[in-house]
Amino acid sequence: MKRTREEVDATLLIAKLDAAELLPAVHCLSFGPGASGAAAGDFCLLELEPTLCQQLEDGHSLVIRGDKDEQAVLCSKDKTYDLKIADTSNMLLFIPGCKTPDQLKKEEAHCNIIHTEIFGFSNNYWELRRCRPKLKKLKKLLMENPYEGPDSQKEKDSNCSKYTTEDLLDQIQASEEEIMTQLQVLNACEIGGYWRILEFDYEMKLLNHVTQLVDSESWSFRKVPLNTCLQELGPLEPEEMIEHCLKCYGKKYVDEGEVYFELDADKICRATAHMLLQNAVKFNLAEFQEVWQQSVPEGMITSLDQLKGLALVDRHSRPEIIFLLKVDDLPEDDQGRFNSLFSLREKWTEEDIAPYIQDLCGEKQTIGALLTKYSRSSMQNGVKVYNSRRPIS
Repeated sequence: MKRTREEVDATLLIAKLDAAELLPAVHCLSFGPGASGAAAGDFCLLELEPTLCQQLEDGHSLVIRGDKDEQAVLCSKDKTYDLKIADTSNMLLFIPGCKTPDQLKKEEAHCNIIHTEIFGFSNNYWELRRCRPKLKKLKKLLMENPYEGPDSQKEKDSNCSKYTTEDLLDQIQASEEEIMTQLQVLNACEIGGYWRILEFDYEMKLLNHVTQLVDSESWSFRKVPLNTCLQELGPLEPEEMIEHCLKCYGKKYVDEGEVYFELDADKICRATAHMLLQNAVKFNLAEFQEVWQQSVPEGMITSLDQLKGLALVDRHSRPEIIFLLKVDDLPEDDQGRFNSLFSLREKWTEEDIAPYIQDLCGEKQTIGALLTKYSRSSMQNGVKVYNSRRPIS
């Protein structure tokens, strides 16, 4: 039975509400036959920030990603969000075709009654929280089958795992833009439609070809001609691999119609240090620095600042030592990262620990805030150091 205007006015009178202060249109709600089904979980409510709403209205997609054993995330074209269920004490009603007060004002509706059927209801909704993309799995997948060169026996084995862009989008909990950016960080390249990471020894072999050519031709590292490199090194390695190496370790530019690369001394010194340290558990620091400087191309200067996030120096041992500690080998979550670091070393200076937690900082988070949350500070020989807030087993 539908309410009349007289019944509505009587209800307003009992509630002591002034009809003049309300919109003239009245929604009379009733539960339809499908309401119980909709409440049983056939539909989910998702709260979106305005920019995501606009993306949907513009025809873009939002994608939920995650395997069965992973916490689901929602990805836009360039951002990743955690999905969390938020309960509410207010019942949320699903009303098809419901008009908002702003829409009713525009229609300048006269005194009328709108009989509205409730399709369903819910006491919770999904809310989004911006999170870091979960990219550790990306390197893990690509390292299942690193590229060792065109003559490698593995390249003839069709059973070796390889991943296309679509495969990575299906398996990595990150937006497409974040995945593509990380592929650049990993120095990955697309070979035959599949994304591959170069096996480190093969990558160093390519780099060595380039630096030896630069030395033999007496070129400046700031002006390495692409075409000449391809002509000279083409008989040794595929041209696309030579160009990929130049892109990884240099910056491309054009001068008078010719393509050149300006090689990055810091990247080359860092890669050389990685090569020296990868087979040594620990290296005498003084000896390492001497060998390292002798191993880089002439004219390049080595510095320990080039090794942040790659190697750690122990100043308290005698003699002082250095060893490989790569940030991308550490756990991806905040607590796991700090547990791993404090298991390795009980007390850290901010200078030493910063390169290993910098990537954990969110958009508005600082290294200081992370240290305050997960560590305690104290003074040791006049230097502030940090140790774990919780016991480390």
